[in-house]
Amino acid sequence: MRLLKVATCNLNQWSMDFDCNLKNIKESISKAKESGAVIRLGPELEIPGYGCEDHFLELDTVNHSWECLKDLLLGDWTDGILCSFGMPVLKGSERYNCQILCLNRKIIMIRPKMWLANDGNYRELRWFTAWKQKDQLEDFQLPNEISEALSQKSVPFGYGFIQFLDTAVAAEICEELFTPIPVHADLALNGVEVFMNASGSHHQLRKLDNRIRAFISATHTRGGVYMYSNQQGCDGGRLYFDGCSCVVVNGDMIAQGSQFSLKDVEVVVAQVDLDAVASLRGSISSFQEQASCKTRVSSVAVPYSLCQPFNLKLPLSSPLKILYHSPEEEIAFGPGCWLWDYLRRSGASGFLLPLSGGADSSSVAAIVGCMCQLVVKEIANGDEQVKADAIRIGHYTNGQFPTDSKEFAKRIFYTVFMGSENSSEETKMRAKKLADEIGAWHLDVSIDSVVSAFLSLFQTLTGKQPRYKMDGGSNVENLGLQNIQARIRMVLAFMLASLLPWVHSKPGFYLVLGSSNVDEGLRGYLTKYDCSSADINPIGSICKQDLRTFLRWAAIHLGYSSLAEIEAAPPTAELEPIRSNYSQLDEVDMGMTYEELSVYGRLRKIFCCGPLSMFKNLCYRWGGRLTPSEVAEKVKYFFKYYSINRHKMTVLTPSYHAESYSPEDNRFDLRQFLYNPRWPYQFRKIDELVNELDGQKVPFKESSDHEKKGSTSDGGGGMGVVAAGSGNPKAGH
Repeated sequence: MRLLKVATCNLNQWSMDFDCNLKNIKESISKAKESGAVIRLGPELEIPGYGCEDHFLELDTVNHSWECLKDLLLGDWTDGILCSFGMPVLKGSERYNCQILCLNRKIIMIRPKMWLANDGNYRELRWFTAWKQKDQLEDFQLPNEISEALSQKSVPFGYGFIQFLDTAVAAEICEELFTPIPVHADLALNGVEVFMNASGSHHQLRKLDNRIRAFISATHTRGGVYMYSNQQGCDGGRLYFDGCSCVVVNGDMIAQGSQFSLKDVEVVVAQVDLDAVASLRGSISSFQEQASCKTRVSSVAVPYSLCQPFNLKLPLSSPLKILYHSPEEEIAFGPGCWLWDYLRRSGASGFLLPLSGGADSSSVAAIVGCMCQLVVKEIANGDEQVKADAIRIGHYTNGQFPTDSKEFAKRIFYTVFMGSENSSEETKMRAKKLADEIGAWHLDVSIDSVVSAFLSLFQTLTGKQPRYKMDGGSNVENLGLQNIQARIRMVLAFMLASLLPWVHSKPGFYLVLGSSNVDEGLRGYLTKYDCSSADINPIGSICKQDLRTFLRWAAIHLGYSSLAEIEAAPPTAELEPIRSNYSQLDEVDMGMTYEELSVYGRLRKIFCCGPLSMFKNLCYRWGGRLTPSEVAEKVKYFFKYYSINRHKMTVLTPSYHAESYSPEDNRFDLRQFLYNPRWPYQFRKIDELVNELDGQKVPFKESSDHEKKGSTSDGGGGMGVVAAGSGNPKAGH
């Protein structure tokens, strides 16, 4: 037997905070050594932090990374343990995303990333160059200061592996695993038994299984030990890196870290038998044949043994059941952990939320409540860092600290119901009941006097008084009256967030939380600079259907029973007067259902459909219930309002990224914000096709129940028919 103990880790790094990052790295090495591990793997770019973005273009970032690496190598941190550290490296005039493999205070090899992540949220080609030389390792001259300190002038640089006396180890960096021809295939044929994947992978709903399937596939038919390390937490941006560091052997998961956690450092350890890898490979004839004519990969020989012989005191890690969270749990824990990191690192003293009693703002409130529960739970489990942060943020004194989530929420969470004459008593009571269940400090404010003051000023300036549409006013008047209510709420929210701590003799300020969902952003069903404009928004990339499912789950599992009643209520903005014969409803205002919006969003973003392609897809999907002409009207109606309101994405509150069809324009969905909303060429093509299809019977396959629940696995579910009315889009400049 060749017994090998390995350690991989989740690290909650903070981009550009080198002290914080170095501290976490050292703690992870200490824990790995304490466990007896001889390999320690850290996340991608762990020294500066993955999310530095354009800071990677600064020489300071590269130089500070080398300084931190020197600190690690001059101490005893790498004594007796192979460590892989992630950092940027300049070679000549090129900048590379590298893993630095170190042992016994020496750099063994520098492995640059060969395939860069450059889609969705990732822009690595903006900062780094992909390493393209696969035939041989090159000699890299270390920076003078490093060279003198380590008494080491150069190091092998490039694509290759390390050949120890008893096994071979190699790095495969994040995106390289997911390429059509992954590098681990050639490495396995060259005898590499241990693969180390340093990653910076963000959370997205229902995404984890794709990642884990890749680990299992990498070793199922090739054999091997696959170590995976990931960032975990908010490192300064919209993404939440969701950890789940793990170890897979021959297609079996034998160790798995948490996906959502408040810990800064989590080390996952496994003990493996490398003879099991050799045995599997020897039993696969095709592997043997391909290995005999392999493309040779360069290696670095290290006269050092990593393995131990058979020893009953060293038990092997056994296969385990993989833990997957439900989408409802992901919505609770992902944004909850992200909010905690943002709160503790921003210098704020808490959150303020405009709580309307509707589904969206109630979801945000429930996520904050979940965050408070997680904090109290981690403190009870002995996490001293969480405890110290909670004492500081909650301003506890005399040795006190949070022991009850409701008491903690009272210290850090304000909710405000900003009602008007158009608000119902039901939503007012729902907001108060939920705030009480969470423990928030709740305020009930009427904005009618402020609205009246603005309208009086307008009448003095113009001599005109706008009226609601139901009272005989025009669409312009109706929209203006609604927008002024929404924007007053934004101003009031920010004023309360800055002054309420002072009123209650608390230092600091509160962060304003937004609560618009991804579907409303896509449709533009929000007022520019209204109470959806905030400091951060934990649900800005989550669809309405998932939020409603989350509310039902949270009513039971988080203990906020009022959420069930809130979820059952029809969505409404409550910006128009309530009359016996009229009640404002979101889906009527939008002229489309939230379920339809989800389909439009996935076709537009994930499947890259323009108007004509979307029309063709929906003819198949909805052809059993709608004529091509009706489908065409729906598609044109959507694209009209999408393009009219696209400008709102430029000021959308920074949102937690959770959905693959997010319309957020700053990082993820890079499209213009000035459109011709008539789409003359595209709509003409649709009309031409409609004329051809008139009278034809369109084949239709009824959507499955799974699709009707809004699965993200395809273009969406079967949609109901909603008239595309000309109602108020809850939107304006």
